[in-house]
Amino acid sequence: MTAKHVLTALAATAAAALTVTATTTSTAAPARASACGAGYVGLTFDDGPSGNTTQLLGALRQNGLRATMFNQGQYAAANPSLVRAQVTAGMWVANHSYTHPHLTRLSQAQIDSEISRTQQAIANAGGGTPKLFRPPYGETNATVKSAAARYGLTEIIWHVDSQDWNGASTDAIVQSTARLTNGQIILMHDWPANTLAAVPRIAQALASRGLCAGRISPQTGRAVAP
Repeated sequence: MTAKHVLTALAATAAAALTVTATTTSTAAPARASACGAGYVGLTFDDGPSGNTTQLLGALRQNGLRATMFNQGQYAAANPSLVRAQVTAGMWVANHSYTHPHLTRLSQAQIDSEISRTQQAIANAGGGTPKLFRPPYGETNATVKSAAARYGLTEIIWHVDSQDWNGASTDAIVQSTARLTNGQIILMHDWPANTLAAVPRIAQALASRGLCAGRISPQTGRAVAP
């Protein structure tokens, strides 16, 4: 083969390589962009931290999910290392009152105490200053809303209830996520074994629908990109 033939062959090889690279790049970028094409949903877990938290965080991380953890102040104060673990795992930490009472039955001063002590407990544990608040049982009124607002908190309820607190099966918990649409929030809990078992399948179910787990915006109260 002459020198001219060698140069021609090398040029052809380089051109082919460039074509392959360009094709690979152009197809990969849209694939990444379309992964969350249907939008974002808010996964929320109430009542932690608990003895189940470490396993739950491991399952969420292994399946590429991030969630908002609505912690009770009494448990945050008793388990500060678990609050830090939530943050380290990429979760968002939020306020779920101190002792989980029926807030609408309490005085304004008692409501204030439930919220303020939880803010302090989470901050002291290394969870930052929460921006989101979920009243226990989803029970709220004007007094509860105004108390939350005084502490710079956005009240967050939910669009879908997984019923995990009511003994829902793993199948039922997974199926409940099928009702979620862009921006919506699902209620789950930190402690049920069936919820922990559902996490990998929840990740698969969301991905199959082009949905990603997002953060909850304090401005809109809806799930958005992290």
